[in-house]
Amino acid sequence: MIFNKGELFCGPGGLSLGAKMAEVIAPDGEVFRVQHKWANDYDPDACRTFRHNICPSDPDSVIEGDVRLIDIESLPKIDAFSFGFPCNDYSNVGEKKGINGDFGPLYTYGVKVLNAHKPLWFVVENVGGLESANEGETFIKILSDLEQTGYNLTPHLYKFHEYGVPQARQRIIIVGIRKDLGLEFKIPAPTHGVDSYITSKQALEDPPIPKDALNNELTKHQNKVVEMLSFIPPGENAWYEGLPEHLRLNVKKTKISQIYKRLDPNKPAYTVTGSGGGGTHMYHYNYPRALTNRERARLQTFPDNYEFLGGKEAVRKQIGMAVPPMGAKVIVEAILKTFAGIEYEHVDSKWTFDQREDSIIFTKNKVKEESVGYLI
Repeated sequence: MIFNKGELFCGPGGLSLGAKMAEVIAPDGEVFRVQHKWANDYDPDACRTFRHNICPSDPDSVIEGDVRLIDIESLPKIDAFSFGFPCNDYSNVGEKKGINGDFGPLYTYGVKVLNAHKPLWFVVENVGGLESANEGETFIKILSDLEQTGYNLTPHLYKFHEYGVPQARQRIIIVGIRKDLGLEFKIPAPTHGVDSYITSKQALEDPPIPKDALNNELTKHQNKVVEMLSFIPPGENAWYEGLPEHLRLNVKKTKISQIYKRLDPNKPAYTVTGSGGGGTHMYHYNYPRALTNRERARLQTFPDNYEFLGGKEAVRKQIGMAVPPMGAKVIVEAILKTFAGIEYEHVDSKWTFDQREDSIIFTKNKVKEESVGYLI
């Protein structure tokens, strides 16, 4: 069975690549997989990257432009749908305006696709901060709107380092399966524990990145930055007490932990983001320099032959905003197994869903929280 998938807010294609890599064979031999049908993003460089890597033979299937101007009703028929609506208003790094911000309401365009096209299943991705935006009211509102389109929902806070991604990245993923199908999605159990997390060193050195790899340009640093980094041990940041006085930053307000923070080679990387100014590039554990975009892409689990198009800064933003393909693959594979009737190891969600006559209640359950030290 082939699921034709549409996607809003597709970015450079991390989620679509993960879906493309997922494939399941049912007991009767039927193959279950996903193929790209159409996608949309407003960022021209991200659209170029998506076309170049995901659908080079069908570039017109990527709709570049504001989602608010798309004729959703006229989009081609789909069996599956995904959307990682902009996280700017929900991220723990920022003003957290939630649904009242400029980007917060954009999830409603995903709801419109569900109402218009009724795909068999969908995947929604956003930052962990979505749960607490507007004192939790936004999350409940989004879940309610999605459920009312006719889907059973399974929301979960995925910690991608528990699924083989070499990066401490937490994201809320909501999987919806159409109610009339009578199927229940179960959260795939983590595949990696504390003793088996993939470290940043493993990601960057096994195998080594070729010198002529795509998107692998070095960043030019001021001499003072290079000198400062040479004093900062792996895993430490600009606030390291051993820094000489002349290299210390004169900051009186909040000291953000990611500023000039070097990777710890023995742990997953801290969260890859789209930023880069003011000491937020991410910094190598062995060398006094920022990571290259290819190194950042490695931490995001993009293969080395995945070429990002656009200027260096645009590429950095694309990589940081993307869904790690290997994380997406795990989730989509679980969806395919659900449709193929294949049992798999699973865990309970931290939220309990309860449908009442006049309301939808999501209760947060207490679960054991585990951290690798720097999750955002």
